[in-house]
Amino acid sequence: MMILRSSPTSPFGRKVKIAAHHLGLIDRITITVADTSDPGDTLRTQNPLGKIPALILADGTALYDSRVILDYLDMLAGGGRIVPVGLARFPALVRQALADGVMDAGLLRVYEVRFRPEESRVQAWTDHQAGKMERSLAVLERDIGAFDPALDVGSIALACALGYLDLRFAGAWRSTHPRLVEWLEGFAAAVPSFDLTRPPA
Repeated sequence: MMILRSSPTSPFGRKVKIAAHHLGLIDRITITVADTSDPGDTLRTQNPLGKIPALILADGTALYDSRVILDYLDMLAGGGRIVPVGLARFPALVRQALADGVMDAGLLRVYEVRFRPEESRVQAWTDHQAGKMERSLAVLERDIGAFDPALDVGSIALACALGYLDLRFAGAWRSTHPRLVEWLEGFAAAVPSFDLTRPPA
């Protein structure tokens, strides 16, 4: 069995869970909660960055981050299932990178409030992260109709990014990105594991 170190609310962990469901590998993975704030959690010996997700293989090898794990799961499932081959690979990887960037910026905004005392928070830093998210969503809104409809690492990452914005930012993105709203509804209808992996409110 493989072990996935993650947390119920991690959008990056959700990427891995959706991919594992889609590839028929979820029954080969035990999911255990990791506490990234706890120095005593074994996560820090499994991934020296202390970040989730990390996938621990049967021989003890640890894979991280989510992009590496998705690539590994795709290989395990025969290849070319969620990571396209040939030139089609690169648009999917770019979409994944953009969606991952939205999640990274969102996490930094959340952490600014969660870990920094109010008097020490830097509004310019928060605005900088918000700008990344706004620009990325604008590009995704503009280009969503041209995306390959196949389920791949790009679409999985995008769905998880939008789900994270619903969770942490009350779905504020929805009022100004109707094409992304429509796309996410279609993704959720076509990919049952999106609802199965929905984080707790």
